[in-house]
Amino acid sequence: MKLTILFTGKTSAGYLKEGIAEYEKRIRKYVSFTIKELSSGKSSKDIYTVRQKEGKMILKVLDTKTFIILLDERGELVTSVKFAGILEKKMIEGYKELVFVIGGAYGVSKEVHDRANRVISLSPMTFSHQVVRILLMEQLYRAFTLIKGEPYHHE
Repeated sequence: MKLTILFTGKTSAGYLKEGIAEYEKRIRKYVSFTIKELSSGKSSKDIYTVRQKEGKMILKVLDTKTFIILLDERGELVTSVKFAGILEKKMIEGYKELVFVIGGAYGVSKEVHDRANRVISLSPMTFSHQVVRILLMEQLYRAFTLIKGEPYHHE
């Protein structure tokens, strides 16, 4: 299975870039892994227009057979163990690609939300879309160590 994280906008902070690079290296030990960074739609000051522009870019790169998990603060709250179970189930079901979508600063369009097969939340708190990237990657790494029975997660 191929795993992809898709997001809009650049990761600007050096410490986040370093952390993302570290988790990318760790995740690649378990699965084919890609990060797709799309340009930000912030050329407009209108939030709706930004969401629509970014939504069109996101939908354009998604294959119709791909399982999409959207990260949204209003999504289903899952534990790390449940998250690992979701990931493992999708691997067993034989999906060729699993894509995690992280919206931009203003979230995602209704069309992207509707396209998602599942919507999960990393927390009911709001994080910047840049911070969510590294949080997701840590949780992906944690999930793979749980699936493989490796010592990383402690209960």
